[in-house]
Amino acid sequence: MTDIHPTLARFIENVKEHQIVWGLQDETGEGWVVCDSSEYEDTDVMPIWSTQEQAKVHCSDEWANYQPAAIQLEEFLEYWVADLHDDGVLIGADWVADEECLELDPIVVAKSLVDVEAE
Repeated sequence: MTDIHPTLARFIENVKEHQIVWGLQDETGEGWVVCDSSEYEDTDVMPIWSTQEQAKVHCSDEWANYQPAAIQLEEFLEYWVADLHDDGVLIGADWVADEECLELDPIVVAKSLVDVEAE
């Protein structure tokens, strides 16, 4: 396996163990948190986390009306990755507010998860 970013490595390890990724969903169950990229102009990032606890930390201030919502890994890989990629939305793996976060193409994240699966 090639060298991967430590944040991504931890993210993959947790997701592989629990088979779930976590996003922040609004009260209606329709909307998900997406924010501006810190790296790329005119690009959105969907923060996702490998644990519910990490996601819950971010349910404050402007995201106080959001709750952690589980996305089964199989559903994430099958549906979410292609939609996010097609929309040009990056993934913020184990995103942390007010820090430089790892922003990745959803295809890269999916490939990393599948590559680990194959080992």
